[in-house]
Amino acid sequence: MNDQQPRTEQAPLLWVNVLMFTLTSLAALILVPWYGLTHGFTTADWVVFVLFVGANGMAVTAGYHRLWAHRTYEAHWSLRLCYLLFGTMALQNSALIWCSGHRRHHVHVDDVDLDPYSARRGFWFSHIGWMLREYPSGKTDFSNIPDLRKDPMLVFQHRYYLPLALATNLGLPLLAGLLFHDLWGMLILAGVLRLVWSHHITFFINSLAHMWGIRPYTEDNTARDNPVIAVLTYGEGYHNFHHMFAHDYRNGVRWWQWDPTKWLIAMLHPFGLTRRLKRTPTFQIQRALLAMQFTRVQLRLAGLPGHSHIEQLRARLAQEYENFLAALADWARLKEQWLVEKKADLQGRLRDIERSLSLQLRRMRLLQAQLA
Repeated sequence: MNDQQPRTEQAPLLWVNVLMFTLTSLAALILVPWYGLTHGFTTADWVVFVLFVGANGMAVTAGYHRLWAHRTYEAHWSLRLCYLLFGTMALQNSALIWCSGHRRHHVHVDDVDLDPYSARRGFWFSHIGWMLREYPSGKTDFSNIPDLRKDPMLVFQHRYYLPLALATNLGLPLLAGLLFHDLWGMLILAGVLRLVWSHHITFFINSLAHMWGIRPYTEDNTARDNPVIAVLTYGEGYHNFHHMFAHDYRNGVRWWQWDPTKWLIAMLHPFGLTRRLKRTPTFQIQRALLAMQFTRVQLRLAGLPGHSHIEQLRARLAQEYENFLAALADWARLKEQWLVEKKADLQGRLRDIERSLSLQLRRMRLLQAQLA
């Protein structure tokens, strides 16, 4: 992986994008406070703003991202149509272009020459700069989405993206304005401010979620877990987990972790609107967590002098690591045996190993706390 700065920074400007981001941002900064102070926004304006913001955000996270980019579940055609409607309104390009770029991001994460929005090129580039210039890393290449190119709904959206984007971004706020008798207030709030807000909330996933937070599952890339970003981005802030287990429909894997996208997908499952939800086995998650714990404790102990207390901790670490390796070997053997025999008692023994790894994870956290 190339993590050095690319040789050429001054790629040609994409003037359509520059003007779109500049004008919408200026409109939001000027028109929203001016209209609010001189005319005032109605309750309906704010309610529609919130509904459109949520619909745009969920269409991107549950639709563009987890459904199409990663294929973490399947969805009924009616739900896919809703995703396409509000995903188009979010004005983040067609699903084909979005998903192609995102798959390249995962394959080449942090590579400054190949990752379309590499965080190693800085906050500005990964947040919005990559869309303002015609960088080679951002060149459209559909060779990595042959599955999506077979979907007639996605092909239709891509072919007619511009008129569809104009229709949704102007038509839906206009319709709401006519319905609630406040045309300009609805256009400014549910149109302009909604678009700017939705843009930057999504862009935080590419920028802040690779810079601010912790890395409990892997340090092989810059992706972080951050509950604050998760609240802002409909659950996408558990980004370290996502980059480790990209084909899991969940980002917040724990039940209490804020991930409304996960809850939406799961909630629609009993109604047949979502199906074949992919979940990473508990064992694989525990294995990743423990591997990181061992790595960090080993590095910490390596830098400490050899006092008797430290030697005791090293001995504990060595014993824990032996237990960890033994558990991995037992799990692999039992899993292979279960695949052949399909016996219920083998599943019980596999769950026993998962419970033992959970207890070991707690012991490792205590050991790490002693070294803090």
